[in-house]
Amino acid sequence: MPVIRLDVHDDGTMSATVDGVPLAPPVAEGVWRRGSFARIVDQVTAERMIPARVEVTEADRSTFTDIITATARKNTPAPDLPEPEPADAPRLLEVTGEGFVPGEDIAVCRIIRHTDAASTGTARALIDLAHDHIDAGDEVVLVGRVSGTFVVRSLS
Repeated sequence: MPVIRLDVHDDGTMSATVDGVPLAPPVAEGVWRRGSFARIVDQVTAERMIPARVEVTEADRSTFTDIITATARKNTPAPDLPEPEPADAPRLLEVTGEGFVPGEDIAVCRIIRHTDAASTGTARALIDLAHDHIDAGDEVVLVGRVSGTFVVRSLS
């Protein structure tokens, strides 16, 4: 499992290494920025096809570590054939929010799992209603780990 190490500097730029080897930013950009987080993770994990450990050290020397899990990719069925739905298919509920820093780690509270913000600063969490033991009256909170943004959504 590759280890992605990100060191955030006072000016918002970052240094990135993968297994101790420096990871150069795109030539056109010249430097990695805090908003590059998701792009770095996607690049190293081949668009989330392999897991990775991410260690971030902020400019104030605070740190956090996360494991990015691999995401299974579904093949798109032929357009004229409906995709059969397995009997144990997950029942998912999408929760969205805005105002996050692009690429930041987003906590999905009742801490079910984490997601990250897209390059537009929006976040999306899928909740498996069959396995996450959520009641219809519950609320979910999306918490931006960098921005401190809180978005509260009712599940009913």
